[in-house]
Amino acid sequence: MSTIASTAPDIEITETECFIDGKWLPAVSGKTFASINPATEEEICQVAEGDAEDVDLAAKAARHAFEQGPWSKMDARDRGRLMYQLADRMESELEHLARLETLDNGKPFSESSTADLPLAIDCLRYYAGYADKIHGKTIPIRGNHLCYTKSEPVGVAGQIIPWNFPILMAAWKWGPALAAGCTIVMKPAEQTPLTCLRMAQLAKEVGIPHGVINIVPGFGPTAGAACVKHPLIDKIAFTGEHRTAQIITRDSADTLKRLTFELGGKSPNVVFADADLDAAAHGAYIGLFLNQGQCCCAGSRLFVESSVHDEFLEKLQALTEKRKVGDPFAADTQQGPQVDQAQFDKIMSYVDKGRDEGAKCITGGKRVGDKGYFIAPTIFDNVKDDMSIATDEIFGPVLSVLTFDDKEEMIKRANNTMFGLAAAVWTRDLSTAHDYASRVRAGTVWVNCYDVFDAAAPFGGFKMSGHGRELGEEGLRAYTENKTVTIAL
Repeated sequence: MSTIASTAPDIEITETECFIDGKWLPAVSGKTFASINPATEEEICQVAEGDAEDVDLAAKAARHAFEQGPWSKMDARDRGRLMYQLADRMESELEHLARLETLDNGKPFSESSTADLPLAIDCLRYYAGYADKIHGKTIPIRGNHLCYTKSEPVGVAGQIIPWNFPILMAAWKWGPALAAGCTIVMKPAEQTPLTCLRMAQLAKEVGIPHGVINIVPGFGPTAGAACVKHPLIDKIAFTGEHRTAQIITRDSADTLKRLTFELGGKSPNVVFADADLDAAAHGAYIGLFLNQGQCCCAGSRLFVESSVHDEFLEKLQALTEKRKVGDPFAADTQQGPQVDQAQFDKIMSYVDKGRDEGAKCITGGKRVGDKGYFIAPTIFDNVKDDMSIATDEIFGPVLSVLTFDDKEEMIKRANNTMFGLAAAVWTRDLSTAHDYASRVRAGTVWVNCYDVFDAAAPFGGFKMSGHGRELGEEGLRAYTENKTVTIAL
């Protein structure tokens, strides 16, 4: 194996501390941790390691900003105007932010610059437009009374985001919280804190008041747990793994925080014999290998009708074997490294399990290069429903291909999972598409497409894939409380 050359540009990194009450501060403990470039395994910089004391400072700043500051009381159109300005400021340095994202996360710069950043900016603009459209209603009740409802901000929102889409997940969380008038304490993933910290500086520069946005980089068991338990934080919004969500649920019980979870998945992607097989093969390819397979909604269980299995798999294998794995800053790279050593090791362990349990690895299944966390896109055929690679969320470029003959049996198998985040179906039959969409237990269903996202479309899961929704009006309502007012006339 040869080392993959890195063409990472020289990027100036100026935000590496905790951002609390509009100030950049070292961690109270003085500790720092390394942010690592996953393409080279080299240190990028040292970042402040926030802990409970830093979260306490951030929570107090956010509480003061919410109760005493101008944000929640500000004219809603002015809140929206500042959010538009933040989106514009991000757009003005889109290339810098995209390069920083690729350096820290490893995803190809072509994706950071054309997908992640534009989607993040669009999300902030979508919710900026919603800021002055949050309203209640009047309700006719018995007697001589006027009854109406008000939609008010929930308060201080604790937000814990993952490492797979760092800047996009920050925007998904900030957008509805800021539009609703909440203040924020955010803990970015320790693997990828840099773009979130840069966003905080841009928010400061456009005039979002001090204390409205606070960032505490650090680790889940310390900084994250402190957010969950802090009595001044009213809500937790978490995106990540279901076991962590279970811990958050238990730890938040004393304060009865509002909780929304967007968690993992093992999404069934179904190809019927009557489908456009070229389109379905491309959809399956993108649906699993996008972002190095590090997508919670990845179509990792691919069900193919038996009569077209061989033809379809030939098309999919051809696409997969052309996929360029390499330097994420190279223009022709389609797949970069996994985010860190731990994720690399986890994925490779599942590749071993797949072979050991009798699945057939038809392509990939190996490391690429001898430096950096690169894994060849991998397809397993002859997969059975009870194999580890078919039941567990791998969160990497490993696809399991299963076959079916009977639609009723397939739907039962598709639903035979603790997850329920997303699903897809490829067919020319409208009745089949509607039937599958109505019966599969998933929060999002794509028909003849995959990974179509828009800030207006709610996203979230059934079962162990979470509860509550992000994006759209439902995502906004997760940051509001409904107040009923009744007046005697």
